[in-house]
Amino acid sequence: MRSPKRSVKLKYKKGISSESEIRERCFSDIDPDGKKFDRVSRLHCESESFKMDLILDVNNQIYPVDLGDKFRLVIASTLYEDGTPDDGEYNPQDDRPSRADQFDYVMYGKVYKIEGDETSTEAATRLSAYVSYGGLLMRLQGDANNLHGFEVDSRVYLLMKKLAF
Repeated sequence: MRSPKRSVKLKYKKGISSESEIRERCFSDIDPDGKKFDRVSRLHCESESFKMDLILDVNNQIYPVDLGDKFRLVIASTLYEDGTPDDGEYNPQDDRPSRADQFDYVMYGKVYKIEGDETSTEAATRLSAYVSYGGLLMRLQGDANNLHGFEVDSRVYLLMKKLAF
């Protein structure tokens, strides 16, 4: 028997309904459990703007990240700046502006699990949303009030850009 679908949304930036922005700071070790794969690093980060924790796998050959790097992370349902939905497939003839043009690293994935710390008598106070980007995994965990909008089986983009500081 399948468990019922649960949904979670990230707190949106004011005036934008199709993207969520999180500024992240790597605070722990990169690959704290040791390096499992040559080309993948697991980042453990915390948000500076929200009380959220992020665990994210990145391809370190394409996008090397060092301990202490700060980056801008956006989770969006579409790459179109006007919020128009897309089908998730690349179209070389499409010349509309893309959010991806402003970022260094972009992944497209599927929300596969949402968990909460709820009990039988109380609603969840913290939620975790899990996304697979072709096998590279992400867990975003935070206060239930700050997370709203992800749905199991929905598709999302992750866009990253390192920040100078």
